Amino acid sequence: MRQWQQTQRKKARIEIIPMIDVMMFLLVFFVLISVNVIPALGIKTEQPNSSQVQQLKTKDIQVVITLGKENVIQVDGKDIELSNLASAVRLKAGQADQIAIIVNSDKGAEVQTLVDVMDELKKSGLAKVSLAARERK
Repeated sequence: MRQWQQTQRKKARIEIIPMIDVMMFLLVFFVLISVNVIPALGIKTEQPNSSQVQQLKTKDIQVVITLGKENVIQVDGKDIELSNLASAVRLKAGQADQIAIIVNSDKGAEVQTLVDVMDELKKSGLAKVSLAARERK
């Protein structure tokens, strides 16, 4: 009787390195997509530089006012007229008595717009105003 040679069966192997590569690619893809899909509030500003930058540490309610290049004024990402600025800030702060206002201004914004905003805030009794700036390197 003739005997046939039995072929050795290869064991199935799962290659882990290509699977890790694919998972990393998917992770990076989803992170980049999720960052770009979520819209940023407000307009993009390039803050002025200063050598005297300090961290603002306060327990007061903080409201950010953004000044754009073309005399655009925004509170919380929504365009506001100068005459409605104080009421918009108070609405954003709610019932809080202590409100700290941060003016985030673009480098190209007109100084007159900044002065007008400061005047309007002071007239309405909002005196805690800070200017946002980047640290000069």
